[in-house]
Amino acid sequence: MMGSVFKRWRKAAGASEDGVRRLYDSVPVTLLTGFLGSGKTTLLNDILADPRMQDTAVIVNEFGTVPIDHDLVPKGSETYVRTTTGCICCTATSDIRSSLSELHDARMRGDIPPVARVVIETTGLADPAPIINSVIPGGSPALGLRDHVVARHFHLARVVTTFDVLSGRATLDSFLEGWKQLAFADHVVLTKTDLAGADHDWPGELSALNPAAVYHDRHRQGIALCELFGEGVYSVGGKTEDVPGWLAMERLAAHGDHAHDPNRHGDDIEAISLRHDVALSPQAVETFLHIVTTNIGSGLLRLKGLFALSDDPDRPLVAHAVQHRLSPLQRLDRWPDHDRGSRVVLIGRNMPVKPIRDLFEVLAPRVPRRKGGAK
Repeated sequence: MMGSVFKRWRKAAGASEDGVRRLYDSVPVTLLTGFLGSGKTTLLNDILADPRMQDTAVIVNEFGTVPIDHDLVPKGSETYVRTTTGCICCTATSDIRSSLSELHDARMRGDIPPVARVVIETTGLADPAPIINSVIPGGSPALGLRDHVVARHFHLARVVTTFDVLSGRATLDSFLEGWKQLAFADHVVLTKTDLAGADHDWPGELSALNPAAVYHDRHRQGIALCELFGEGVYSVGGKTEDVPGWLAMERLAAHGDHAHDPNRHGDDIEAISLRHDVALSPQAVETFLHIVTTNIGSGLLRLKGLFALSDDPDRPLVAHAVQHRLSPLQRLDRWPDHDRGSRVVLIGRNMPVKPIRDLFEVLAPRVPRRKGGAK
């Protein structure tokens, strides 16, 4: 039976002897984290566009029940992309290990080409501690054979965190997750520095949180993005004493099975997932986006959506917003998959859920009633 596995794998991937050995080598895993809207998906797409990264597998975790970021990650014939949705703070260990186990099984069956590395892109609200504990020795305990297989075939190589210099200070003031994402990082990628104006010593300011991290300006020429996602073994050495403490506290915390709303994170942060299956008026969509991003009382932290527009249904509109900053709208050349419905996710704190849902509902064109029809 094992011989047939090798044959199928060689046939599917054109594997050499080196490739066979790599099938059983421990695969390095890079955790890509960073707060909402800090540029994780954009960075990931730029990296995947490099031919040197073609043998990369990607796991995308999204907050809320409607995946959007997954649709915006390019999926070539040699790219394995797996999505998990919901609040990763409570399900990190099971979701990440399950995804890695599925990846390993696909490699063994020969369903996918050899994988040299894995990138896990987390939701912007993720606490890195449970994710890191799920893939480091001595972290979360193994609960079955699957977990032992994952520990044998995957290891955490490094943590890369994106940091938005425009809203970074406000994030650190308001969200512990933002602090922890920085503190756990091996590499910090400073984003939106091209919009920040005057030069500022961000590495100097942020080194109090993480003196061991290497800081990179996303917009500086010559930055070697691929090198951030290479080999290595993750270590807490040199990081602040809070880091090993957070890992230890998370291991002691009880994350038993319990009912959990996948659209909520804590008591006041939630995701609103909205959808229409008909093409929408461009003017109506622009009005909706303007209202929810400019209304100070909306509580919006992040918006991301794909819209089918009536003027050109084959080219979806992509919308992104961070708090009250709506990014320039873009049209894709084609839909990323067979799903051609409009979908949008809004993440925020104490959002007026019903008014937002009601506003989205009126975007759909009304179907006129036919005369003489049934009452």
